[in-house]
Amino acid sequence: MKLVALLLAATPVAAQEFVEAPAKLSDDAFYRAVACAAPPGESCRKPLLRWSDARRTDLTVGLVSVADVLQPYQMRLFEQGLAGAVEEINALGAGIRLRRDDKAPDIAIHVVATPPGGVMTGTGIPALDGALLPLGRVALRARDGVITEAMIAVSAKARRREVASVLLEEITQAMGLMTDISGPAYRRSVFSEDGNSVTRLEGQDAMALRRHYGEPGD
Repeated sequence: MKLVALLLAATPVAAQEFVEAPAKLSDDAFYRAVACAAPPGESCRKPLLRWSDARRTDLTVGLVSVADVLQPYQMRLFEQGLAGAVEEINALGAGIRLRRDDKAPDIAIHVVATPPGGVMTGTGIPALDGALLPLGRVALRARDGVITEAMIAVSAKARRREVASVLLEEITQAMGLMTDISGPAYRRSVFSEDGNSVTRLEGQDAMALRRHYGEPGD
């Protein structure tokens, strides 16, 4: 479970965080659910957002700040989880190419001391401070449908088995697929509202990312 914030220019915009799916959705309905928060058979409730063609072939992601409370073994888990997420997304052939850069990345990851369910403070990042952190949080800055910046916060209190999954989830959502799905058919989806256990992009998850950058959205 994660919380997603959308920032257009400098103004936060409230948005539905998940779509209910009582049964398995068609590929089209699934894509529209995760890409623009469209309930099955209904209109989009969020704008479609993408990285520009110029940036998405060399998009950088990195661990920008790490809480002092993180133990060495936890740091290894975050390093391994980030490497795994980059490899998984790059292997899809989805028109996205990620590269590690911890100095000034397009997608900045902050591992914060805030426990799950707490309110973040002291990060110095307006999009994060004062916000609730269920476990992970994504904030995007965009203009005219084009993402210009992404910020991810993950709790240092994430359990060992959650770290790789939550990093893959948040980085995938930083591609512009910002809405979760809640329903029994999607408990093993990276977009699941109800859990954090997926470390591979397969099936409709992979389809959605490929479609988002390989086909025009509607």
